[in-house]
Amino acid sequence: MRLAQQLYEGIEIGAEGPVGLITYMRTDSIRVADSAVAQARDFIAREFDKRYLPATPNVHKTGKGQSRVQDAHEAIRPTDVLRRPDDLKQHLDAKQFKLYQLIWRRFVASQMNPAVFETTKVDFDLGRYVFRATGSRVLFDGYHKLYHEAHEPEEGKTLEDLPPIPPLVEGDVVTVKQITPNQHFTEPPPRFSEASLVKELERLGIGRPSTYAAIISTLKNRW
Repeated sequence: MRLAQQLYEGIEIGAEGPVGLITYMRTDSIRVADSAVAQARDFIAREFDKRYLPATPNVHKTGKGQSRVQDAHEAIRPTDVLRRPDDLKQHLDAKQFKLYQLIWRRFVASQMNPAVFETTKVDFDLGRYVFRATGSRVLFDGYHKLYHEAHEPEEGKTLEDLPPIPPLVEGDVVTVKQITPNQHFTEPPPRFSEASLVKELERLGIGRPSTYAAIISTLKNRW
């Protein structure tokens, strides 16, 4: 939060003096001003292929468990999309740069078209046993051209993690390179990481972004 406060209050940008790079950061709103959306769409149209720009602006809605979102402020976003992270890198320290880059990329990506994947499942019926191979390939990278969301190990694999399966037709003979046996048991939920705990707090409607750090610190201190 301290780094976000610095970006909000202003960073010295040469002759420009102190410039606020992001909007108010103590908010969990997903609402964005029409003028900011228009600026992002203009940027995407100018910098990317037309396939990346939706016909109409993307409108992101509040999900379940977020009915208590306080919407007094906009979502966290760059104050000016034209201030690219790489252009400001010399004025920011390493942590400030990473945070600003994350906010800038995520905001611009929020107005781009989604990625499109083709998923393939192949079952090898050997009589007593059936072996399955699952793969995917990217048909269109969409907003992933600019932004990839990190995932926790316990969240499992995403479509991006699956290697593609080459074209096959029924009756093809394939070479077995590896078979991975899986045996499933009922297990307790995995321990929370900081990221998965924040997701759970959001789902349950507990706290706000400005209080998550204090909640996590309290839990750690009390074991």
